[in-house]
Amino acid sequence: MSHSNQQFKRKTFDFSSWFFTVLTGAATYLIVSILAVILLNVLISGLPRFSWRFLTGGTERDMFSVANAGVWPMIVGTSIRVFVMTLMVVPVGVITAIYLTEYASSISFLTRVIRGAVNNLAGVPSIVFGLFGLGFFISYVGKGLDHVFYAGGESHWGKPAVIWAALTLAVMTLPVVIVATEESLRSIQPGLREASLALGATKLQTIFKIVVPQAMPGILTGAILAIGRAAGEVAPILFTGVAYYMADLPHSLNDLFMDLGFHTFILASQSPNIEQTKPILYSTVLTLLLLTFGLNFIAVLVRGRMRAARRSVH
Repeated sequence: MSHSNQQFKRKTFDFSSWFFTVLTGAATYLIVSILAVILLNVLISGLPRFSWRFLTGGTERDMFSVANAGVWPMIVGTSIRVFVMTLMVVPVGVITAIYLTEYASSISFLTRVIRGAVNNLAGVPSIVFGLFGLGFFISYVGKGLDHVFYAGGESHWGKPAVIWAALTLAVMTLPVVIVATEESLRSIQPGLREASLALGATKLQTIFKIVVPQAMPGILTGAILAIGRAAGEVAPILFTGVAYYMADLPHSLNDLFMDLGFHTFILASQSPNIEQTKPILYSTVLTLLLLTFGLNFIAVLVRGRMRAARRSVH
């Protein structure tokens, strides 16, 4: 009798389980479909004008000309600001995550304040970061440097520049790196730390020789997420360094720069003939996507090699 009851229960149709399985599957396919439609639209509209000349050309003649326009200055400017931002945000984010995970007490008031600040920072609109960069980095830090090092009133640092745009983006993406690094550090087995300390290593040696190398793939994941978010952002750099037009490429960190995201906005809103410039608009968007995917691919490749090297050691 009990055996027949078990068979009956197994054959009973579980409608709620089926419903939520279908619902979650439909939501997943919907997201993938939307992404596929967006990418397909950009590819179809951008490929006809996408060429080597378009990638390596500049804006010397007319940046609204379908026949002559190029995006090389925008590629250089976007790459520089993302690269400088990564150099700034990763060390600060990793050090902050190490402090919160390895040193700070989880119940202390200071730790709660820091975590609250990180969570609130993640929810601030990007345009607010742009205004913060203008008010703090340019008006306060930059002009303060000019006052100290250039007494004649020359403006070297107290103006929009690559360095201030990169710093603004670093502040904006800092929570992403901190959270990803914290999760990676927590995933390291406590036994590794205990074994290192038992063998006579100091806590600092344990962290930088055992814990951080083991957590490096997760740290790179945070860097990848930061790059992905920062590459397409326009609002934070709007007041801090991006230029409408430049005849030359930026040569130093206190120069202005052109940007693919901002150039897309210019083509879509400032062109004398928006319909005529649509081909180069879509080609610019395609270039931005390829550049973002390329930067992410490099980081993913480095992370994969680190994981493979760690597995070979074990």
